[in-house]
Amino acid sequence: LRELQADPATAEIPVIFLTARGEEVDEEHGLAIGATDYLRKPIRPLVMLARVRTQILARHTRRSMAEANRRLTGELGESMAELQTARRVGMRALAHLAELRDPETGNHILRTQGYVRELALALRAEPAHAGLLDERMVDWMAESAPLHDIGKVGIPDAILLKPGPLTPEEWVVMRTHTTIGARAIEAAERDLDATVDFFAVAKQIALSHHERWDGKGYPQGLAGDAIPLAARIMAVADVFDALTSARVYKRAMPVDEACRIIEAESGTRFDPAVVAAFGRALDRLVAIARRYADVVDA
Repeated sequence: LRELQADPATAEIPVIFLTARGEEVDEEHGLAIGATDYLRKPIRPLVMLARVRTQILARHTRRSMAEANRRLTGELGESMAELQTARRVGMRALAHLAELRDPETGNHILRTQGYVRELALALRAEPAHAGLLDERMVDWMAESAPLHDIGKVGIPDAILLKPGPLTPEEWVVMRTHTTIGARAIEAAERDLDATVDFFAVAKQIALSHHERWDGKGYPQGLAGDAIPLAARIMAVADVFDALTSARVYKRAMPVDEACRIIEAESGTRFDPAVVAAFGRALDRLVAIARRYADVVDA
C-alpha cells in the first residue's frame, strides 16, 4: 500500500483490506496508512462486492467533483458564489447516489435538508448554542445533510430493498452505512485539491446520525454531548421525516402523533435541547414537509 501511494500512477487507486486479522488495532492501522475500507474474513460475497462497487462509484464521483472544482477555479478565479454552487451540486449528486439505490425516499433529501436548517436556527436562539451555530455553521449543516445516508450505496440490494423486517444479521450489515458514508467522504476530502471545511460536518452527520443521547445508538455508542451537534440535529430531522412519510410498508403518521413520539424520547434517544428547538420550529417544518411532499401515484 505504501508503494502504491508513493507512485503517482497508482496513488489514487482505492485499496480494500480483506484479511483474517480482526483486531481493532489491525483495522485502525490499515485505515491509518491509507486503506479505503477493511473487511474481515470470512468473506461475505454480497457485502464484499457492494463495498467494491461503493469505492468505484465514489472514485468516479470524486474525480468529477475535483475536475469541476479545478475548472471553476481556473475559469472564474475565486468567485465564491460559483464555488458554493458547485459544492451544492456536488453534494446533491453524491446524495442522489444513495437515493437511486433506495427510490422510496422521494423528496427525503430536500425535506431533511430544510429540517436541519430550521432546527439549527431554532437552537441558535438558546444562549448555550448561539456561539456554536453562526451563519456559516448553519449553512454547512444544511448543505451536508443530504449526505447522511450516502453510505447506503454500499449496502446489498437484498438488505436495503427488503420489504419486510431485517434479521439481526442483516441489521449488522445495514448499520455499516454510517461508517461506509464517513469513509467515502474522507476519501472525497483527500481527492479534492482545495481544503473544504464543511466536509468535517458532513462526516459527523454521516457517521453519527444514528447515535442516541443515552449512548445506546451506533456505530460508536456515543452519549450526550459526545455526539456531534450536527448529528444530534440530523437525528431528529431524519426521524421526523421517517415518521411522517408514507412507505410501501406503512402509512404516513399524523404530525401530532410524530411530535408526541419525538417528545417522549427527549433525553433518551434525542438531545433535549434539539427536541425543544423542534417544538419551536414545528410550523416551519410542517411547511417544508408540504412543499416537498412525495407525489403518490394514483
